[in-house]
This record gives sequence, C-alpha cells and structure tokens, in this order.
Amino acid sequence: MKINASKMATPIEEKVDQNIKIRSGMVTVSDGKSKPEPIRLNLSMELVTLQRLEVLTPSSAAAASNGGPPAESKERMVQITRQKVGGLGLSIKGGAEHKLPILISRIYKDQAADATGQLFVGDAIIKVNGEYITACPHDDAVNILRNAGDIVVLTVKHYRAATPFLQKQLSKETPDSDNDATCAELKADEGWKSSTSNSRPISVCSEPEKKWVDIVSVPLMMAYVTRYIFGTDKLRPNAFEVRGLNGVSTGVIHCDDLAILSQWLKYITDNIVGLTHLQMKLYNRNFAVGERIEYMGWVNEGVISTNLSWQSYKPRFLVLKGTEVMLFDSPPVNVAGLSKATVAYKVYQTMFRVVKESETVDSRQHCFLLQSSGHEPRYLSVETRQELLRIENSWNTAIVTSVIKLGRKTFAVSHHGKGGGLTLDWQNGFSLAEGADATIVWQYKFSQLRGSSDDGKSKLKLHFQDHETRAIETKELECQVLQSLLFCMHAFLTAKVASVDPAFLSSIQQT
Repeated sequence: MKINASKMATPIEEKVDQNIKIRSGMVTVSDGKSKPEPIRLNLSMELVTLQRLEVLTPSSAAAASNGGPPAESKERMVQITRQKVGGLGLSIKGGAEHKLPILISRIYKDQAADATGQLFVGDAIIKVNGEYITACPHDDAVNILRNAGDIVVLTVKHYRAATPFLQKQLSKETPDSDNDATCAELKADEGWKSSTSNSRPISVCSEPEKKWVDIVSVPLMMAYVTRYIFGTDKLRPNAFEVRGLNGVSTGVIHCDDLAILSQWLKYITDNIVGLTHLQMKLYNRNFAVGERIEYMGWVNEGVISTNLSWQSYKPRFLVLKGTEVMLFDSPPVNVAGLSKATVAYKVYQTMFRVVKESETVDSRQHCFLLQSSGHEPRYLSVETRQELLRIENSWNTAIVTSVIKLGRKTFAVSHHGKGGGLTLDWQNGFSLAEGADATIVWQYKFSQLRGSSDDGKSKLKLHFQDHETRAIETKELECQVLQSLLFCMHAFLTAKVASVDPAFLSSIQQT
C-alpha cells in the first residue's frame, strides 16, 4: 500500500455522524520499533480508532456494502453508553446451563447498542468491563449487564453461523424470555461453532474496492495519553500513545506538525477527563458527602531498583476518596473495586508536595511526592501541568473533607516531664491535657500559631502568640510519633486556610 507522504500530517477534520462528533486526520503509527505506516485516526467522545486503507476481496466488499457483521471471528472491544430509556438496547440468549456462550439475539433500532454500529446479532459477549462472563448462566449474565454502569465495555466475538437461528427467532416474534427454544435449535446444529457461513457466495463486481478498515479501537473511559516511552523518563519527539483500560494500545502515533500534535493531545485528553469525571459522579451516587471521590486518574510512579535508579516507571491509578488516597495497579471498574487498592493512606496523615523543576530526579516533568507517616515517600509524575494542578486542587478539597470528618485527633506527648495528650481539634485548635482527669493545661486557636520547629526525632516546639499581650509563648513537647503528629498538624492547618478562602469555597460549591 502506498500513500503520498505529504498527506500524513493532514489537519484535523470534524464531522457529525449519528449525532456524534468525530474528529479525524492522517497520522503515522508504529509499534515503537518498526517504521511508521500511514493511518487514519478517528476520535469520538468515547473511542479513538485507527484505520488502514485496505483493498477488499469480493466477499468482504459485499459484506461491507451490506453493513454486515465482521467476516472474521476475532475478538473486538465495543463501548456502549447506556440510555435512560432502553438501557443498552440489546437482548441476549444462551448461557452456561445450555453449554452456549452469551449471544446477542436482538439489537433495538436507534438505541444504545445500535448507535455504536459495531455490534451484531450473533456476537458472543466474552467480557463485560474486562471481566469474563463465558461461564455465567443466562440470568447471571443479564444481571451483570444491568449493573455494569452507564458506560460499558463489551469484549465480543462474532459467530456467523449462529445468526440465522437468532434471526429466525426474531422473525417468529418470539419473546426474549424464550431462551430455551433458541438454545435447543442451536445445539441441534453443531455447525454454529464455525466462524464461517454455509450460505451461497454473493456475486459482486470483480474490480477490487478500497475501504478504511478499523485496526484498533481504544475506549477512552479511564484510558490515558502518554508521550513517554513506556516505563521510562524518555520523552518521544512528536509522538504519543493512548493506552486503554484493559491494556489495549494505539501504538505510537507520530505527528510531524507540532500544532496538530498539540491538538490531538488536547482533544483526546479532554475526552478522557470528561468520561472519567462522569464515571466518578456515577460512583459518588453510592457515597455520603464525606466519602465521595474527589479525583481519579492515571499517574506514573518512579520505581526504585538496585540496577536502575529512577529510570523505571510504573503506571498507577490514583483515587482521592473521603479520608483516603489510594493507588491501584488498574482502575476500579465498579464500586466494589474501590476496596482493592494496592496502596491506601489517610489523607490527614500524608504530605503532598509538588516537586520543583530544579529538584526532579530525571527527565520526567510535572512530578509530586506523597509521603505518609511510617512509609517511604512515593515519587509520582503526570503528563501535563494542567493535570498536576487538577490533582493539587483535588488534594486541598480532600484535606478539608478528611479533617472535618476526623474532627479531632489526640497524640500522646510529654510536657515538662509529665505525660499528656496534645489534641488537634477542628473547632477549638490546640489543647494540652494532663493527668488522669485530662485537665486542660493550655489551649490556643490555630490562628495563634506563629511557627514550629523540631529535631526530626521526637522534640517539638510550638510558638503561639497571646491575643492580649501579643507576646510569643513557646511550648516544648516530646512525641514518639513525631512525623505522624507533624503531618496531621499540617493537614489541620491546610484545611483551616482553605476553608476560609472564598475562591476555594466557591470552587467546592460548584463541584
């Protein structure tokens, strides 16, 4: 296949197809090793699709012109947006009790499944949101599809020989609940397992036709865009990659024109952020105010190795929810998945710090540190400055949420040789209590704190200003969990500052 190289950096075009805005343009794509080849990139709100110009054989051309199902029985990933009326817009038959796959038996016109243009009667549903359902009974499969969320990713495989039986049932206007009749008829003909049909070939014009054929589609829900070579700090010049929820990748997309490259990055990133925010709102329907998710998105964590210093990075999915910051190896595809974090820290006992450009350890940009009491700091990076600011703003919101929910926290301390408890209270500030009856020895508002110092081990000095005399009063304490106390104190002070900031208050009221 030869295509004029001058057409490889074409401007991005926009069109509306079935009320869906699609952006498209020519790029070149490689696997990171071989020479890039010309490919057309199509972007919708939910999918990025790469297409290759191919010469169709007579049989495949006939199928394409008829808008028929795939000629080959390969697994495909299709993303559906559930509609308020009609749901996913499909019906299923089959199931483990019949020793049959879960087969799509009907697609309702102008509803969600039909709008994708990528699902057909005779498709077997293999996975729902990345989870296998091949061993599920029929009723379990129905429940999984009903509860899969508003945006559902199906992995399907087409069985052409099963289609006539399913269509025959439709022509009889058999109710969808009549599963057994179809299953018995399918099982009676072992030929349903074949991926080819016994129907007569359709005569077509012998002159070959050319058509743009999909070679890969990556669902954008919880996907991410990266310009770095996977696992490293090496930035690709004039190229990027889109990696999907289930590990599907577009390959390396090259754009010689920097303006077009920037446009693609912005359009794709905006769609991913929009879809992820939508999923976040759907999850939050299940949680009370103090337990809601403030942020979800991909980051990359620097992995310390004895052989490699900071040249190894691992993708992590970051979630800020209620009082916790969590890291996942793969995104939670449902509410239950939020309880399966690889790492979980309390926000009020964790420090978040943006790493200055002069302090970065390698060529990765837009880096930040998460350090929780008693744990090694985690060095993380994101793709853009905008994403880093989004995380920072979400962190401040999470700090306020977690501190208000916590209310107060007491640490065992020693003051002038006497044991006591230092309490951080959201409403009342600092207070020190001593003795069996917890008598309050002194108390100060957070606004009275003028500074602090510590020896990095156990000793802490707090400098307060008296409201009346304006004199500075220093309180010396010892605490065996000093780092935990300092991190918690920082969280309370940060929350107090943020909670009286009109701009901050306005931003959290709008979310």
